[in-house]
Amino acid sequence: MPVNPAKDATTMDRIAEVTRSTNETQIRVRVNLDGSGQARLATGIGFFDHMLDQIARHGLIDLEVSCEGDLHIDGHHTVEDVGITLGQAVAQAVGDKKGLTRYGHSYVPLDEALSRVVVDFSGRPGLHQHIPFTAGMIGQLDTQLVFEFFQGFVNHALVSLHIDNLKGINAHHQCETVFKAFGRALRMALTLDARSAGVIPSTKGSL
Repeated sequence: MPVNPAKDATTMDRIAEVTRSTNETQIRVRVNLDGSGQARLATGIGFFDHMLDQIARHGLIDLEVSCEGDLHIDGHHTVEDVGITLGQAVAQAVGDKKGLTRYGHSYVPLDEALSRVVVDFSGRPGLHQHIPFTAGMIGQLDTQLVFEFFQGFVNHALVSLHIDNLKGINAHHQCETVFKAFGRALRMALTLDARSAGVIPSTKGSL
């Protein structure tokens, strides 16, 4: 559902649906930022679906993602373009950012792995990522594509995002802690603050 620019985040349903069609991928993403963590996911890459489910569940975002991509080549276009489309949907759903908490952070452990994610809905895209993956593939997901997913997201959600895997031996655990922490950081940043209702959280007066 397209955002009505005449409304602010405190008076509208924070829901958006975006489609993206190229010669490489056909994607539909729908988000409800005030959901309960429900997800319907079909990207053709099982482990990637599992990671998107972490964003929904831990971010309390209802998320639908369907993608038909050129997986006969590899997963690059699918993963990157889902990141782009998700970023566009979140940017639409978030509205004008009045009353937004704006900043979010989370530390998440999983056995030996520990990751930290910090996000700022600043209106300025920037990604700083350090994940020393111990394997090149997790299931059918090339671990190099984790960066491409988040780069696509930040460029279109217009956020600053810092991702650090602080510890980890098992690549599955490394990746899962990152996506869980990302979901929880989004949840914090996207929360509406009743004390600043109607106010854009910036001394500039705009984001």
